[in-house]
Amino acid sequence: MWEERYAASEDFVFGTAPAQFLRDHLDHLIPGRSALAVADGEGRNSVFMAERGLEVTALEFAPTALDRGRALAADKEVTVEFRHCDILNDPWPDAQFDIVAGLFIQFVGPEGRALQFARMQAATRPGGLVMLHGYTQKQLEYGTGGPPFLENLYTPEMLRAGFSGWEIVTLEAYEREVQEGRGHSGMSALVDLIARKPEV
Repeated sequence: MWEERYAASEDFVFGTAPAQFLRDHLDHLIPGRSALAVADGEGRNSVFMAERGLEVTALEFAPTALDRGRALAADKEVTVEFRHCDILNDPWPDAQFDIVAGLFIQFVGPEGRALQFARMQAATRPGGLVMLHGYTQKQLEYGTGGPPFLENLYTPEMLRAGFSGWEIVTLEAYEREVQEGRGHSGMSALVDLIARKPEV
């Protein structure tokens, strides 16, 4: 489905600017640290992190999106290691990252989400951060992006439970106008989670 969606468009479906979430949390994007961008799409978020001086690996399944991400990185003159990966079925990089970022990755229901979160947690080094940004269930009222399935959408309580035992650095649900290409456009119901993995 995602390859069809990207291939049907001649331009970037979600634009080339990063999600505002990353701009809101620049204090965590520290040059020299390693980051993994999960289901990164067309590269706008991984490229932005690389522009901030992070060493970034990006996982994405759709070949058209990977091609656009590589082109965007070249245009911005930064390096991102783009990897073709089905994040639920293929192996992830054998590394522990300072940041594991998942932005608008709500294409799965509860079972797939549990696996997503488990893999993200495993990829995070002790003391590192998972940074999640997505839609709450109220997003169904707006219909301005994201999946049309209630079970795919987040609640703060769901995210807190999913990262039980981790330090919750940020957990906030809010509404904001989002203009990110044609894919995300209009008032949106959002939630941010930043959670720190225990040191031991």
